[in-house]
Amino acid sequence: MLEKSGFEAFAVGGCVRDSLLGKKPFDFDVTTSASPEEMKKVFKNEHVIETGIKHGTLTVLINGEPVETTSFRVEKGYSDNRRPEKVAFVRSLSEDLSRRDFTINALAYNEKTGVVDLFGGISDLEHGIIRCVGNPDKRFTEDALRIMRALRFASVLGFEIEGETAASIRKNCGLLKKISSERISAELSKLICGKNAAKILLEHPEPFFVIIPELSVLKGFDQRHFRHHLDAFGHTAAVLEAVPPVLELRLAALFHDIAKPLCQTLDESGTAHYYGHAQISAKLSEEILTRLKFDNETKKAVFELVSRHEDRFGAEPNAIKRLLSKIGAESYKKLLCLMKADEYGKREEFRLPESEFEKYRKIADEIIAKEECFSLKNLAIGGNDLIMLGFVPGPEIGRTLEHLLDKVINGELPNEKNPLLEAAKNL
Repeated sequence: MLEKSGFEAFAVGGCVRDSLLGKKPFDFDVTTSASPEEMKKVFKNEHVIETGIKHGTLTVLINGEPVETTSFRVEKGYSDNRRPEKVAFVRSLSEDLSRRDFTINALAYNEKTGVVDLFGGISDLEHGIIRCVGNPDKRFTEDALRIMRALRFASVLGFEIEGETAASIRKNCGLLKKISSERISAELSKLICGKNAAKILLEHPEPFFVIIPELSVLKGFDQRHFRHHLDAFGHTAAVLEAVPPVLELRLAALFHDIAKPLCQTLDESGTAHYYGHAQISAKLSEEILTRLKFDNETKKAVFELVSRHEDRFGAEPNAIKRLLSKIGAESYKKLLCLMKADEYGKREEFRLPESEFEKYRKIADEIIAKEECFSLKNLAIGGNDLIMLGFVPGPEIGRTLEHLLDKVINGELPNEKNPLLEAAKNL
């Protein structure tokens, strides 16, 4: 539609990058020589949302799909290291591409011209390199969030960060303090679930120490224990690598030992012990995630995993039922993943074997498959049954049901309605 009206138009950025990588793009952005007012005329019969008209961006709904369409532009003045103070619309694609963050994102395409690659983006894609367009210092001082984006692309795509770009990240990472917590947490969430997250953490720790200063004390911290061959930071990276790419698991791995330097005590032989570090690490993780504006559900899940990662609950079915009752089946499986990964971060000869965790998993699977009672939703009676017996609605009902559930888990009562009601009457 734009070309038929006499304007240049190109798909640009991530959709071109992902297409060249053989991936299905999540969405499509278009850049055009048309000004915002000219775009409005072209799309006068379409559903148009003026999402960023001041910066030259319209969202056009085509067959129900939103397509962000932006005028060629250059940007000037970034006093907050995030947003441009001035935007000037231009007629040149090359000027527009030169303001973009990384070479792999400064690619444009249309059917008539093919791929436009002015900065070696295709070569960097082929060689797995993240490189700034032009001067890295200029790119990162314009928008400091690009530092997190560079780390995120390297982690998710499995790419290396080019030398000058990496040096500029170290030099400018302090600017991340000016970026909103919501923006930081959005990038961190994607980064930490990337396939190269542990490698990025080890190779580029400085930005992490800016956004999470509590991590910095782990680097170089000698754990002083025969089971450990890595410092606390290296161990954290090893555990991070060993858990599946699920956000709460990756965050729990990142924070599981964050309080160790606060808890270290030495015995007569000089061996270190870390009594209570799981609980204090969980408290710290909650504070950090609150500061970074993570949602309550994620905070709760991470707290649960970190606080319990040192638990030893035995392989008796009743013990596992009690744990399932407290944290639920999904959290239990995630906890086993974290515990197993924690072993992976230790000296090989002192690791608990994988078969140990497989045993715990199988017992839980059998309990669940047999629909054995381990939670209130499995209990044969509920609150309404107790009210029919004469219980007053309120906290007493919850306490009574928990007491009866405990009796069922311990094998003292069958999970059957009549025996449970009889026991409730006696209470």
